[in-house]
Amino acid sequence: MDIFGNILGVACYEGLVFGLVTIGVYITFRVLAFPDLSVDGTFPLGGAIAAVLIVAGVNPFLATLAALGGGLVAGLVTGLLNTKLRISALLAGILMMVGLYSINLRIMSGANVPLLREVTSFDVIAELFGLHGGLAVSITLVSVVVTLFFVVLNWFLRTEIGLALRATGDNEEMVRGFGIDTDKTVLLGCSVSNGLVALAGALVAQNQGFSDVGMGIGMIVLGLAAVIIGEGLFHPKGIAPILLACLGGTFVYRLFITIALRLGMAPGDLKLITALLVVMVLAVPYLQKRMRKEWLEPAKRW
Repeated sequence: MDIFGNILGVACYEGLVFGLVTIGVYITFRVLAFPDLSVDGTFPLGGAIAAVLIVAGVNPFLATLAALGGGLVAGLVTGLLNTKLRISALLAGILMMVGLYSINLRIMSGANVPLLREVTSFDVIAELFGLHGGLAVSITLVSVVVTLFFVVLNWFLRTEIGLALRATGDNEEMVRGFGIDTDKTVLLGCSVSNGLVALAGALVAQNQGFSDVGMGIGMIVLGLAAVIIGEGLFHPKGIAPILLACLGGTFVYRLFITIALRLGMAPGDLKLITALLVVMVLAVPYLQKRMRKEWLEPAKRW
């Protein structure tokens, strides 16, 4: 039972913190129809900013907010490359991801920054509630952060600006016909998305005790896989259910990964597990329609 509880605890923590990444990926890929690959760069950017500031003696919560701000700026630059320089969304994300690798090295003055002897946000929460560290503290802090952003995003995406943001991805020409500047909605969406990803990077870096330049590798795969799993399992309708599906999909994804590691599978096999899990989720609806002999549209090329 202890092992089972530990597996669920780890999956719960990772489902919440990486759920921020999934929500960020959902905003760009699904809401904006903007294939932003800069996520792999903004995740370690958040960790790098938070780690360097904490080592410099800055309050860890302020350092985390600064990481969020760094992600917002990085997302803004990605959006500017697309909207102002007319670089394709895919290429703009790749260019930003590549550029951020060097920027992260510059910020950390090296490949990594240790935080093992520094006071992090998790340490402050542990002292505040009289806890002794571990998963309880991690889940407590991340739950508060995720709940806060869940409430804010659930409200924001229902506002006039949020509706314009959502409509931009559905039919950009129609939105322009109503006099809305879609360039601004793209910039806003990219900024919010990468801000959430950088925030997740800052929290992960503090919890694991170090920030590393390579910690963002595979984040876009994680985010997309979790989005697909969440949509496939929960079929959400409406803003709140969609956000919950992102968190639920991330939890399921991380649960499978945690179980696979506990069963002794090599870390190098995790990519294969991810691919098989996503294929299973996508294949089930297709097979159900085939069994009912329903009409199936051709596979999308993009």
